Amino acid sequence: MLNHKKGVLLVNLGTPDNPTYGGLRRYLNQFLTDRRVIDLPWLFRNMLFKGIVVPIRSGKVSKLYQRLWIDDGSPLKVYGERVASGVQDLLGDEYMVRLAMRYQNPSIKDTIQEMLDYKVSEITIFPLFPQYASATTGSVYEEVMNVMKKKELLPNLKFVNSYYDHPDVIKLYADKARQHDLDVYDHFIFSFHGVPKRYLKKENDYCQCYGQCCKTIVPDNQFCYSAQCHQTALAIAKELNIPKDKFTISYQSRFGPEEWIQPYTDKVMEDQLEHSNKNILVFSPAFVADCLETTIEIGYEYKEEFMEEGGERLDLVESLNDDPRWIKTVAEMVR
Repeated sequence: MLNHKKGVLLVNLGTPDNPTYGGLRRYLNQFLTDRRVIDLPWLFRNMLFKGIVVPIRSGKVSKLYQRLWIDDGSPLKVYGERVASGVQDLLGDEYMVRLAMRYQNPSIKDTIQEMLDYKVSEITIFPLFPQYASATTGSVYEEVMNVMKKKELLPNLKFVNSYYDHPDVIKLYADKARQHDLDVYDHFIFSFHGVPKRYLKKENDYCQCYGQCCKTIVPDNQFCYSAQCHQTALAIAKELNIPKDKFTISYQSRFGPEEWIQPYTDKVMEDQLEHSNKNILVFSPAFVADCLETTIEIGYEYKEEFMEEGGERLDLVESLNDDPRWIKTVAEMVR
């Protein structure tokens, strides 16, 4: 009998194997030398980051990961494995569901090889990023194709591009927010991971970088990261009946000297204090699991700065993590 088992590869960005200097150095070396993450010429990129940036940042970042780490390991990996296991249970024996990381372990290469060894009839690549970006989903696609181009016999391949406006995903983020008393907040911030402005403009001549072009989806910007972020935020705000003057869409996690897409989340928080908005609820709907950018960057660093400057309350909407409704949604999208 032919093996009709279908492979499903859930892919997240990645995480160090352990929160040590060595673990972070291996992770950052792989992450920061990806041309889709840092688009400098190959030789200069490797010399700069492997020789200077990574050795300097690894010690500092390892301390942050030590704060992030939970008993079972990195939250990004722990929750990813739980989602993969839950999706496997829902889809049944007809499917083979695995988690992979774009950087570090389990690797895309090894996980795909496991599926090929099992002779799956097809593989669905499901990036765990609601919005498409070249540095995330695009990098996953490229790595998958780098692996596949060396194979002679290939199964059918399917790629999930994005699900930034999927009704069930929007409702899940909204329901997470409803765990808080929304009436106590003066303002709401939808904070997405930032990218350099140059990256958006080189991908799409239509892009004005946080201009009018982001506010609606049209054929010219349907794959624009910023436009998709806007649609996610607008949909969640609509689901929660948040007025337009009560929320701001912003971007976090910038580094380096060049200009990134704006407004910056930390600057938005400062502006809200100037308008006497001292109680803020922050959404991070570019992430489906707790990670450094949510738990530490917003939940600790930004919150500490906000409170020191006169804020009274800054809360973070929980990620989807291993919520059974999220697992069911992933399974239904795969089907």
